[in-house]
Amino acid sequence: MSQRVLIVGGAGYIGAHCARELEEHGIEVVVYDNLSTGHKEAVRSELVVGDIRDRETLRRTFAARPFDAVMHFAAKALVGESVQHPLRYYDVNVGGTATLLSEMQRADVGHFVFSSTCAVYGAPDYLPLDEGHPKRPVSPYGDSKLMVEQMLDAVREREGIHVASLRYFNASGAHPDGSMGESHNPETHLIPLALQARLGQRGPLSLFGRDYETRDGTCIRDYIHVCDLAVAHRLALDYLWKGNAGRAWNLGTGTGTTVLEVLESIERMTGKPVPYSEAARREGDPPGLYAAAEQAKADLGWTPKRHSIDQIVADAWAWIQNARY
Repeated sequence: MSQRVLIVGGAGYIGAHCARELEEHGIEVVVYDNLSTGHKEAVRSELVVGDIRDRETLRRTFAARPFDAVMHFAAKALVGESVQHPLRYYDVNVGGTATLLSEMQRADVGHFVFSSTCAVYGAPDYLPLDEGHPKRPVSPYGDSKLMVEQMLDAVREREGIHVASLRYFNASGAHPDGSMGESHNPETHLIPLALQARLGQRGPLSLFGRDYETRDGTCIRDYIHVCDLAVAHRLALDYLWKGNAGRAWNLGTGTGTTVLEVLESIERMTGKPVPYSEAARREGDPPGLYAAAEQAKADLGWTPKRHSIDQIVADAWAWIQNARY
């Protein structure tokens, strides 16, 4: 009998790619999503429409069939919005996760993979960022994710649930077959914003800051292909199923790419430059953020395969020219 996993938030960008990865490895998937930011068209398996704060719908979902694990991607994830409306973020991200965990425990499901973020670290004291770096989030979004990680640490220790927390850096790219990709409203990520500017779907890209102490004066970030993230989730689940209690892992390439280097890659991959205008730095943007991901390699055997910025851009470009949703 195949294993069955409930993917909460599985209609979203990363969740849908993870669902595909599990399905392609013979794991049965049920997606649970309220479709507030996810897309029904991205779901190939059974879809249950529901909110993570809706205890009754969660309870019915768990009662309908047994599950071997839960993967949790559902969250509010806009940093700026979290500053303006912090209560929404604590309600959904923290309160919703507590509700999900309690219903999961009630159904005797003992394995949990959590979608976390490098935002739990805040401004870096050193680079690359390893898992032991101090956790000082600078937004309610990052704070809410750290609160959930702290709750999961207690659940792992006191409740006996096996838990993996995966701290992403900059999730990017699209499925190489062009069937699924990034589609947010509003869009806040650099690569799709730059590609939309390249296509004339929006005005020139705003380049925030040219005076950072980096190799070309623009911010450095760690762009990790969404399909590599999906593989890491499957490997983390395997790790838990083997009886390991779990822990937190960084997921990144360990290589930083500047904003201008991303724009140069887009010009190489598409044949035309991205129109942009220079703007002042955004408050709170650190000059560099990139991962030390050796722990994931050591524990999970995970190494990014699509780490080239050109590969990431090429896949994103193929998707955005013919987005299906």
